[in-house]
Amino acid sequence: MNNRLKNCRKALAENKVDAVLITQAENRRYLSGFDGSAGYLLITEKKALLATDFRYTEQASKQAPDFEIIRIKGKVSEWFTALVTGAGIRKLGFEADDISYSAYNQFRDALAEVEIVPVKEVAEKLRAVKEPEELEYIGKAVAIADTAYDSVENKIAAGMTENQVAWEMEKSLRENGSEAVPFEIIVASGPNASLPHHRPTDRVINPGEPVLIDMGAKYRGYASDLSRTICIGSPDDTFLKIYKIVLDAQEAAESIIKRGMTGHQADSAAREVIEKAGYGELFGHSLGHGVGLAEHEMPHLSPNADGTLEDGMVYTVEPGIYLSGWGGVRIEDTAVMEKGKTRVITKARKVRYD
Repeated sequence: MNNRLKNCRKALAENKVDAVLITQAENRRYLSGFDGSAGYLLITEKKALLATDFRYTEQASKQAPDFEIIRIKGKVSEWFTALVTGAGIRKLGFEADDISYSAYNQFRDALAEVEIVPVKEVAEKLRAVKEPEELEYIGKAVAIADTAYDSVENKIAAGMTENQVAWEMEKSLRENGSEAVPFEIIVASGPNASLPHHRPTDRVINPGEPVLIDMGAKYRGYASDLSRTICIGSPDDTFLKIYKIVLDAQEAAESIIKRGMTGHQADSAAREVIEKAGYGELFGHSLGHGVGLAEHEMPHLSPNADGTLEDGMVYTVEPGIYLSGWGGVRIEDTAVMEKGKTRVITKARKVRYD
């Protein structure tokens, strides 16, 4: 945590602020070790304060030994002014992507003599490159999801509903050691598979149609992300064609993406395969995203991403094609940039329909 604080303090000068107020949950946990659901970090060049209410003060003192724990209660105006002015702060940065307009007004009104300015991605940029222990936890989360998927996939049968499959996956995740799942499991069958973020329903799975499954595990706070698309029974010609294109695109990207590439270049490695096959307009989302304390974080692998990929970054590779009225195919692995190359962590079985 000391190194994380040191790196965070470098960002103070970069953003021309005396201190930063951290409110976003994963950022709070990353910088302090505290995983309670409520609290604020105030970080200056010399001080590291964690303000939380009576429910979490004992927990915070154990999890965040590098921070001075401040017990707070009541309205923001009753404690925030003393917290900030006591630290000698004249210009305070707040997390622009997390603070609501209402909360901003409360903080501003409590600090008449302090300038409050928005800052972006102070902690997120630090989180993008994983430490060895973080990689270990993500690897464990990936392995849990792999095991859960492989144990349930061969039990999926025509006549089951999407909800039944999702529940079997969630049970298997928890039985294999996952904490609460990082996101709601997606099971999308038939035409529903054309909706990238479809929520499971009581729709019955039929033979010969695509079944898209998107799931993840969480271990010690760190997430994994996995998607597979299968067919129960004999796939039709459309499935065979679309599946091959998506799998080819993923394999091309995983073999090409390397250290120093921009997120845009990484995205293009898969998108070009799909575009050449004539389905570019039907690949409507980004190729991938970072994975860590949040299931979606930096880096971004998308058409507009200009940040570069570095060793230690963990990200998904998940091309997809979605045909309205028929369904869709998405295949997703979690990978890490290691020694300049993409190493796929995910081991869950991929069905090959060649």
